[in-house]
Amino acid sequence: MPQPLKYLRESPSQTAGPYVHIGLAPGAAGFDIYRQELGHDMAPASVPGERIRVEGCVIDGMGAIVKDVLIEVWQADAAGIYPHPEDPRHTKAAPGFRGWGRVISDFETGLWAFDTIKPGPVPGPNGQMMAPHISLWIVSRGINIGLSTRLYFSDEAAANATDPVLNLIEQPERRTTLIAQRDTTATAPEPLYRFDIRLQGADETVFLDI
Repeated sequence: MPQPLKYLRESPSQTAGPYVHIGLAPGAAGFDIYRQELGHDMAPASVPGERIRVEGCVIDGMGAIVKDVLIEVWQADAAGIYPHPEDPRHTKAAPGFRGWGRVISDFETGLWAFDTIKPGPVPGPNGQMMAPHISLWIVSRGINIGLSTRLYFSDEAAANATDPVLNLIEQPERRTTLIAQRDTTATAPEPLYRFDIRLQGADETVFLDI
């Protein structure tokens, strides 16, 4: 007689755990093993464009700042060109521009920050122009699968109003969770944009299924 089917119980899911920095940013974990870690300089000083600084915190559902976050960053250059073969214009990207970076939060304060150039608008899949934006991928202890989102700029209101991705978000108030606010009081040489990422709660950041 055929044996009855046996169903295995689902095994526990595995989060990024406390070792994410050892694998992806060993220098931050105290391991000096690379001459230069990946993702530290996505836009060298020679790359043309408006220099900007982006900073923020990742906040959990209880309102506490998460202090062991790693964020990967993708963006186009100031002309809206990605230095990647999937962009048919990639050979015209700004020389030296990498378009990719990796940043971690400060272990004491939870603040993360990176310096780059402000990206230009880029064409979407159907040819419609997308507003200047930066794509972010977040991993941390307690997150089972990396979270993807976008960062738009508060001083690009006209472009944001017609962006096809922002307009997929039905509730207008939810779109504001993807807008980095320009700090007009900052005294740094370059413009500063603040972008906090909320993992849960009433003001949860919109995350993208890609």
